[in-house]
Amino acid sequence: MDTCKCSTQIRNLTVKKHDGVILHNVSLDVHHGEILALIGRNGAGKTTLLKALLGRIPYTGSVIFSNAQGETIAKPRIGYVPQNLVFDRSTPVTVGDMLCANMSGFPVWLGHKKEETEKAVRLLAKVGGRPSLLKKRIGTLSGGELQRVLLVFALEPKPDLLLLDEPVSAVDRKGIEAFYDLVTSMRSEHQMPIILVSHDLNHVEKYATRAALLDGTIVVSGSVNEVMRTPEVRETFGLKLTGGMKR
Repeated sequence: MDTCKCSTQIRNLTVKKHDGVILHNVSLDVHHGEILALIGRNGAGKTTLLKALLGRIPYTGSVIFSNAQGETIAKPRIGYVPQNLVFDRSTPVTVGDMLCANMSGFPVWLGHKKEETEKAVRLLAKVGGRPSLLKKRIGTLSGGELQRVLLVFALEPKPDLLLLDEPVSAVDRKGIEAFYDLVTSMRSEHQMPIILVSHDLNHVEKYATRAALLDGTIVVSGSVNEVMRTPEVRETFGLKLTGGMKR
Protein backbone atom coordinates (compact mmCIF):
# COMPACT_ATOMS: atom_id res chain seq x y z
CA MET A 1 0.00 0.00 0.00
CA ASP A 2 1.25 3.47 -0.89
CA THR A 3 1.15 5.13 2.52
CA CYS A 4 2.25 8.57 3.64
CA LYS A 5 4.59 8.79 6.61
CA CYS A 6 4.82 12.58 6.91
CA SER A 7 4.40 14.53 10.12
CA THR A 8 4.24 18.31 10.49
CA GLN A 9 5.71 20.22 13.41
CA ILE A 10 4.74 23.90 13.78
CA ARG A 11 6.61 25.93 16.38
CA ASN A 12 6.10 29.57 17.40
CA LEU A 13 4.66 30.50 14.01
CA THR A 14 3.91 34.24 13.88
CA VAL A 15 2.37 36.22 11.03
CA LYS A 16 2.40 40.01 11.00
CA LYS A 17 0.59 42.26 8.53
CA HIS A 18 1.13 45.99 8.51
CA ASP A 19 1.05 46.98 12.19
CA GLY A 20 -1.03 44.05 13.38
CA VAL A 21 -0.26 40.50 14.44
CA ILE A 22 -2.53 37.93 12.78
CA LEU A 23 -0.99 34.82 14.34
CA HIS A 24 1.18 34.70 17.44
CA ASN A 25 3.39 31.81 18.54
CA VAL A 26 1.27 29.05 17.03
CA SER A 27 2.64 25.61 17.96
CA LEU A 28 0.97 22.47 16.70
CA ASP A 29 1.79 18.90 15.66
CA VAL A 30 0.00 16.94 12.93
CA HIS A 31 0.99 13.30 12.58
CA HIS A 32 0.44 10.92 9.67
CA GLY A 33 -2.99 9.33 9.65
CA GLU A 34 -4.60 12.20 11.58
CA ILE A 35 -7.41 14.53 10.60
CA LEU A 36 -6.83 17.65 12.67
CA ALA A 37 -9.82 19.99 12.74
CA LEU A 38 -8.87 23.65 13.03
CA ILE A 39 -11.80 25.53 14.56
CA GLY A 40 -12.40 29.10 15.72
CA ARG A 41 -14.37 32.26 15.14
CA ASN A 42 -14.27 34.23 11.89
CA GLY A 43 -11.03 36.19 11.71
CA ALA A 44 -9.21 33.87 14.10
CA GLY A 45 -6.45 33.24 11.54
CA LYS A 46 -7.33 29.75 10.29
CA THR A 47 -6.92 30.48 6.57
CA THR A 48 -3.83 32.56 7.35
CA LEU A 49 -2.24 29.54 9.01
CA LEU A 50 -2.94 27.39 5.95
CA LYS A 51 -1.42 30.04 3.68
CA ALA A 52 1.69 30.09 5.86
CA LEU A 53 2.01 26.30 5.59
CA LEU A 54 1.65 26.64 1.82
CA GLY A 55 4.46 29.22 1.79
CA ARG A 56 2.21 31.91 0.33
CA ILE A 57 2.80 34.44 3.09
CA PRO A 58 5.88 35.24 5.17
CA TYR A 59 6.09 34.14 8.79
CA THR A 60 8.56 33.71 11.62
CA GLY A 61 8.98 30.54 13.62
CA SER A 62 9.42 27.10 12.09
CA VAL A 63 7.48 24.50 10.13
CA ILE A 64 9.24 21.14 9.86
CA PHE A 65 8.01 18.22 7.77
CA SER A 66 9.54 14.85 8.59
CA ASN A 67 9.19 11.23 7.53
CA ALA A 68 8.70 8.13 9.66
CA GLN A 69 12.43 8.00 10.40
CA GLY A 70 12.39 11.58 11.67
CA GLU A 71 14.30 12.84 8.64
CA THR A 72 13.34 16.28 7.37
CA ILE A 73 11.37 16.50 4.12
CA ALA A 74 12.79 19.61 2.48
CA LYS A 75 10.14 20.09 -0.19
CA PRO A 76 6.91 18.39 0.87
CA ARG A 77 3.99 18.06 -1.52
CA ILE A 78 1.01 19.88 -0.05
CA GLY A 79 -2.49 19.37 -1.42
CA TYR A 80 -4.94 22.24 -0.92
CA VAL A 81 -8.69 22.55 -1.40
CA PRO A 82 -9.71 26.22 -0.92
CA GLN A 83 -13.00 27.51 0.42
CA ASN A 84 -13.67 29.50 -2.73
CA LEU A 85 -12.13 29.44 -6.18
CA VAL A 86 -12.32 32.71 -8.09
CA PHE A 87 -12.24 32.29 -11.86
CA ASP A 88 -13.97 33.46 -15.03
CA ARG A 89 -17.08 31.30 -15.33
CA SER A 90 -17.31 32.06 -19.03
CA THR A 91 -14.01 30.31 -19.75
CA PRO A 92 -14.33 27.51 -22.33
CA VAL A 93 -11.83 25.30 -20.47
CA THR A 94 -13.23 21.90 -19.52
CA VAL A 95 -12.45 19.64 -16.58
CA GLY A 96 -10.61 17.34 -19.00
CA ASP A 97 -8.53 20.26 -20.26
CA MET A 98 -7.47 21.16 -16.72
CA LEU A 99 -6.70 17.63 -15.56
CA CYS A 100 -4.76 16.65 -18.69
CA ALA A 101 -2.80 19.90 -18.71
CA ASN A 102 -1.92 19.33 -15.05
CA MET A 103 -0.60 15.85 -15.82
CA SER A 104 1.30 16.68 -18.99
CA GLY A 105 2.27 20.34 -18.59
CA PHE A 106 1.26 20.99 -22.21
CA PRO A 107 -1.25 23.68 -23.27
CA VAL A 108 -4.84 22.46 -23.57
CA TRP A 109 -5.08 23.45 -27.25
CA LEU A 110 -2.55 20.76 -28.16
CA GLY A 111 -5.16 18.12 -27.38
CA HIS A 112 -5.22 15.23 -24.91
CA LYS A 113 -3.35 11.96 -25.16
CA LYS A 114 -5.40 8.81 -24.71
CA GLU A 115 -3.41 7.70 -21.67
CA GLU A 116 -3.89 11.13 -20.03
CA THR A 117 -7.65 11.01 -20.59
CA GLU A 118 -7.82 7.49 -19.18
CA LYS A 119 -5.86 8.55 -16.11
CA ALA A 120 -8.16 11.56 -15.66
CA VAL A 121 -11.16 9.21 -15.69
CA ARG A 122 -9.51 7.01 -13.04
CA LEU A 123 -8.71 10.02 -10.85
CA LEU A 124 -12.27 11.34 -11.08
CA ALA A 125 -13.60 7.89 -10.20
CA LYS A 126 -11.52 7.94 -7.01
CA VAL A 127 -13.36 11.06 -5.85
CA GLY A 128 -16.76 9.84 -6.98
CA GLY A 129 -16.81 11.79 -10.25
CA ARG A 130 -18.30 10.40 -13.44
CA PRO A 131 -16.38 10.35 -16.76
CA SER A 132 -18.94 12.80 -18.19
CA LEU A 133 -17.40 15.49 -15.97
CA LEU A 134 -14.39 15.63 -18.29
CA LYS A 135 -16.45 17.33 -21.00
CA LYS A 136 -18.04 19.88 -18.69
CA ARG A 137 -16.81 23.47 -18.71
CA ILE A 138 -15.42 24.59 -15.36
CA GLY A 139 -17.92 27.44 -15.15
CA THR A 140 -20.92 25.10 -15.34
CA LEU A 141 -19.94 22.82 -12.46
CA SER A 142 -22.09 22.59 -9.36
CA GLY A 143 -20.50 23.22 -5.97
CA GLY A 144 -20.12 19.51 -5.31
CA GLU A 145 -18.67 18.80 -8.75
CA LEU A 146 -16.15 21.62 -8.42
CA GLN A 147 -15.01 20.40 -5.00
CA ARG A 148 -14.45 16.91 -6.39
CA VAL A 149 -12.33 18.32 -9.22
CA LEU A 150 -10.34 20.44 -6.76
CA LEU A 151 -9.79 17.37 -4.61
CA VAL A 152 -8.34 15.55 -7.63
CA PHE A 153 -5.81 18.36 -8.02
CA ALA A 154 -5.03 18.23 -4.30
CA LEU A 155 -4.46 14.46 -4.36
CA GLU A 156 -2.46 14.17 -7.60
CA PRO A 157 0.41 13.78 -7.13
CA LYS A 158 -0.24 12.25 -3.69
CA PRO A 159 0.53 14.93 -1.10
CA ASP A 160 2.55 14.64 2.09
CA LEU A 161 -0.02 16.94 3.75
CA LEU A 162 -3.60 17.73 2.74
CA LEU A 163 -5.18 21.10 3.66
CA LEU A 164 -8.96 21.55 3.45
CA ASP A 165 -10.28 25.08 4.00
CA GLU A 166 -14.06 24.92 4.52
CA PRO A 167 -14.16 22.52 1.56
CA VAL A 168 -17.94 21.97 1.55
CA SER A 169 -19.15 25.55 1.89
CA ALA A 170 -20.88 25.39 -1.53
CA VAL A 171 -21.99 21.75 -1.40
CA ASP A 172 -25.44 20.38 -0.60
CA ARG A 173 -26.06 18.02 2.33
CA LYS A 174 -25.77 14.83 0.30
CA GLY A 175 -22.58 16.08 -1.31
CA ILE A 176 -21.13 17.02 2.07
CA GLU A 177 -21.51 13.48 3.41
CA ALA A 178 -20.02 12.02 0.23
CA PHE A 179 -17.08 14.44 0.32
CA TYR A 180 -16.16 13.69 3.93
CA ASP A 181 -16.62 9.95 3.46
CA LEU A 182 -14.20 10.23 0.55
CA VAL A 183 -11.64 12.23 2.54
CA THR A 184 -11.73 9.81 5.46
CA SER A 185 -11.29 6.84 3.13
CA MET A 186 -8.31 8.58 1.50
CA ARG A 187 -6.84 9.20 4.94
CA SER A 188 -7.33 5.54 5.88
CA GLU A 189 -5.86 4.30 2.62
CA HIS A 190 -2.81 6.56 2.42
CA GLN A 191 -2.40 7.65 6.08
CA MET A 192 -1.73 11.22 4.99
CA PRO A 193 -2.07 13.95 7.63
CA ILE A 194 -5.02 16.27 7.01
CA ILE A 195 -5.76 19.71 8.42
CA LEU A 196 -9.45 20.54 8.11
CA VAL A 197 -10.82 24.05 8.68
CA SER A 198 -14.51 23.83 9.52
CA HIS A 199 -17.22 25.83 11.28
CA ASP A 200 -19.51 22.82 11.52
CA LEU A 201 -18.83 21.15 14.85
CA ASN A 202 -20.99 18.16 13.93
CA HIS A 203 -18.65 17.42 11.03
CA VAL A 204 -15.65 17.91 13.29
CA GLU A 205 -16.99 15.44 15.86
CA LYS A 206 -17.88 12.90 13.18
CA TYR A 207 -14.80 12.99 10.97
CA ALA A 208 -11.81 14.49 12.82
CA THR A 209 -9.42 12.58 15.06
CA ARG A 210 -8.04 15.66 16.84
CA ALA A 211 -9.05 19.31 17.14
CA ALA A 212 -7.44 22.66 17.91
CA LEU A 213 -9.14 25.95 18.77
CA LEU A 214 -7.36 28.88 17.14
CA ASP A 215 -7.82 32.51 18.14
CA GLY A 216 -4.65 34.23 17.00
CA THR A 217 -2.81 31.42 18.76
CA ILE A 218 -3.68 27.88 19.80
CA VAL A 219 -6.06 28.17 22.75
CA VAL A 220 -6.71 24.46 23.33
CA SER A 221 -5.86 21.27 21.44
CA GLY A 222 -6.26 17.56 21.94
CA SER A 223 -8.74 14.81 21.17
CA VAL A 224 -12.01 15.97 19.63
CA ASN A 225 -14.01 14.97 22.69
CA GLU A 226 -11.67 16.80 25.05
CA VAL A 227 -11.58 20.00 23.00
CA MET A 228 -15.33 20.13 22.44
CA ARG A 229 -15.96 20.02 26.17
CA THR A 230 -13.64 22.88 27.10
CA PRO A 231 -15.07 26.20 28.33
CA GLU A 232 -13.12 28.00 25.59
CA VAL A 233 -14.87 26.13 22.78
CA ARG A 234 -18.27 26.46 24.47
CA GLU A 235 -17.82 30.21 24.78
CA THR A 236 -16.52 30.66 21.23
CA PHE A 237 -19.40 28.77 19.61
CA GLY A 238 -22.16 29.61 22.10
CA LEU A 239 -22.69 26.05 23.28
CA LYS A 240 -25.03 25.22 26.12
CA LEU A 241 -23.69 23.49 29.19
CA THR A 242 -25.42 20.29 28.03
CA GLY A 243 -23.25 20.32 24.90
CA GLY A 244 -25.94 21.31 22.41
CA MET A 245 -25.77 24.44 20.33
CA LYS A 246 -27.98 27.38 21.12
CA ARG A 247 -30.80 27.86 18.67
